[in-house]
Amino acid sequence: MFTSETTVRIHYALTDQMGFVYYGHYAQFYEIGRTEAIRALGYTYKDIESMGIIMPVVDIHFRFLHPAKYDDLITIKTTLKEMPSNHKIIFHGEIYNEAGTLLNMGDVTLFFMQADGMKKSEMPIVLKEKLETFFTV
Repeated sequence: MFTSETTVRIHYALTDQMGFVYYGHYAQFYEIGRTEAIRALGYTYKDIESMGIIMPVVDIHFRFLHPAKYDDLITIKTTLKEMPSNHKIIFHGEIYNEAGTLLNMGDVTLFFMQADGMKKSEMPIVLKEKLETFFTV
């Protein structure tokens, strides 16, 4: 299993009239978590794209438990629970406030695809080799 954590301070523009984070921003939080998880592995989305691979989101599910609020410092925990196989990678996410309360949880599925031709592709070998170290028993 591979896990990465990153924090984001909730600023005013992310909130609605009630002072709660607008629900549409959670997809962006999970993207930040994925981006930083890949960076923790030593790569960036830009690096992967330079290998001729793009990673579109194909499925997304969130569960809202408690609202994040203005000025909260949230922690986005991003986990790969299983080694990605074939062309699919599933990122599990959890968002916590400073008190450790679980606010939101969800899964985001992406496909590895060839940038030229939009055909499903295997994960880049360098990323696969890096991830395998987290899934060996």
